[in-house]
Amino acid sequence: MCRWAAYLGEAVFLENILTAPCHSLIAQSHCAEEAKSPTNGDGFGLAWYGDRPEPGLYRDILPAWSDPNLKSLCRQIKSGLFLAHVRASTGGATSRMNCHPFISGPWSFMHNGQIGGFEKIRRALENSLSDAVFDQREGTTDSELFFLLMIDEGLAADPQGAVARATSRVLEASRRAGIEPALKLTAALSDGQALHAVRYATDDHAPTLYTASKGGGRCIVSEPFDREGGDWQAIPPSSFITMTRDGMNIQPFAPAPREAGVGRVASSRRELP
Repeated sequence: MCRWAAYLGEAVFLENILTAPCHSLIAQSHCAEEAKSPTNGDGFGLAWYGDRPEPGLYRDILPAWSDPNLKSLCRQIKSGLFLAHVRASTGGATSRMNCHPFISGPWSFMHNGQIGGFEKIRRALENSLSDAVFDQREGTTDSELFFLLMIDEGLAADPQGAVARATSRVLEASRRAGIEPALKLTAALSDGQALHAVRYATDDHAPTLYTASKGGGRCIVSEPFDREGGDWQAIPPSSFITMTRDGMNIQPFAPAPREAGVGRVASSRRELP
């Protein structure tokens, strides 16, 4: 499984979150503590927002720990909203196009998890995309395809509903292929204004997710990057998180079967400062 970290708040140097802490994302790329594999060396990526609506993007296939360019960029770039990811491949070649985050217009997306039985439902899911969305496909991963499914389901207008409906499409495709749905989805996405995240799995083992206030803002991460004195809060499974500069809320995430309707989730809300 992969590791990732995202931040929203006052502009900070990326190194404050990604490279400087004792258990930073770079450290997690070769020594993760809460993943099946401690090594996440199949590439990395950054997406950060500045003065333009679309994010900057830097991805490479080197292990994050061995790329001096990454450390240099993190030391120089200052941003109030960014996403970073180190990859442990569960499918798809090690290539730049398969490294997260993925972007489309103002949107960025990164994922820790996988679509079980992907090779048996990939063609059906790709064929279900509209032509305009399918034309954005560059790599071969299940993660990028899930991002495109979200776009196809109206991500720009309804982020939470789009994630729920994309999830339902994956589960339905699995059932139609005669396989038991097996999806692990711990992901972050942003349009440059809000930062959203989801923690969901079809079994009882959703990949971990934590949040904490840091550096004049709030982080959401696969695993804490400082173990001493942190106020890290574990996000419960089956949750959808929306963060803005005014605060954060957590809502239940339970996609409905597509035949039952649009697959949106209930709106019971818990506010956090």
